[in-house]
Amino acid sequence: MAVKIKLKRLGMIRNPQYRVVIADSRTKRDGRAIEEIGLYHPKENPSRIEIDAERAAYWLGVGAQPTEPVLKLLKLTGDWQKFKGEPAPAPLKVAEPKADRHAAYEAAAKEALSLDAAATTAKKSAKKPVKADEPAAETPAEPVAEEKPEGEA
Repeated sequence: MAVKIKLKRLGMIRNPQYRVVIADSRTKRDGRAIEEIGLYHPKENPSRIEIDAERAAYWLGVGAQPTEPVLKLLKLTGDWQKFKGEPAPAPLKVAEPKADRHAAYEAAAKEALSLDAAATTAKKSAKKPVKADEPAAETPAEPVAEEKPEGEA
């Protein structure tokens, strides 16, 4: 039985996501696998490549042949060079860890509460009660119409 290390496609139409699997060479691309040893998500920036180095070395050692795309991934991660005894490549770029949503929500809530509290105190200080000793501001009872000369519109 010829064993291959190949990619099994998952994901949606324009969002491919792959699993690196060990499978019989006669099985379908997305068919039954012997073992899953990694992930490959090419659409993420940078691409997410996770391969279990120990299991990949084991399967390469017992004669499993990687397909061309998997061979490129193994070279990127350095597992192929480790297997062949060559110098390791430069390390992969790793995406920054995602921000904690709960902490971001808490910070936004505290900021909103502090802004709300500041706004209510500003409104309260703007409304000063009118004292009985002071006369209220005079407002004209009727609007005064300005007279226009007859020649102008």
